[in-house]
Amino acid sequence: MLLAREVHDPGIGFVTLTRVKVSPDLQLARVYYTLLGDKKAHEATEKALTRATPFLRRMIGARIRLRRVPEIRFEFDKSVENQDRIEQILLDLQAERAKQRSTEVAEGAEVADATEVAKPTEVTEPEDQS
Repeated sequence: MLLAREVHDPGIGFVTLTRVKVSPDLQLARVYYTLLGDKKAHEATEKALTRATPFLRRMIGARIRLRRVPEIRFEFDKSVENQDRIEQILLDLQAERAKQRSTEVAEGAEVADATEVAKPTEVTEPEDQS
């Protein structure tokens, strides 16, 4: 909420906070984030988050009752990127299997047509009427 409403840095674009891991002694908070955009947007957002860290730490310190406010570190969350990559691989495999099945069906139909053409027809001779 602080990041969305209190920080007015134009470098912070469409950031999504994915999780926060706090050390057992409450001295360090790792804030994982992801964002939309290219590498340039990623670098700008990273710099903006670094600039906003002292402000956010002060604001958190005013709102929580701890002897010491945790140090905040923003880290880009690669797990979402990895999940997208895995999903794309699975979709590619599914498309490849569907293509392979359609090729097999088409080849099976061609083989069936060829065997029917190659079947010899039975010729019956007329019976002798005498």
